[in-house]
Amino acid sequence: MDDIEVSCYSGHTYADEPRSFRWEGQEYKVEQVEKAWLEPGLRCFQVRAGENRRFKICYNEAQQRWSIAELRRGYEGDT
Repeated sequence: MDDIEVSCYSGHTYADEPRSFRWEGQEYKVEQVEKAWLEPGLRCFQVRAGENRRFKICYNEAQQRWSIAELRRGYEGDT
């Protein structure tokens, strides 16, 4: 997964929901959070951004870093 810059809504805890992110020199607005889940030490989100692209964005709480992976069509999480 690549590193990214993320702007997120933070309510009770940091990284409640990503709102936008900058990756590979381009700014993306999160149009929809399709799924959110916890993994050991991670807060993960499957999001839909511009041009109908999907991404898995995760926040590593111990390292205080975000990472991203673009999801390809046919990904098991797609609906």
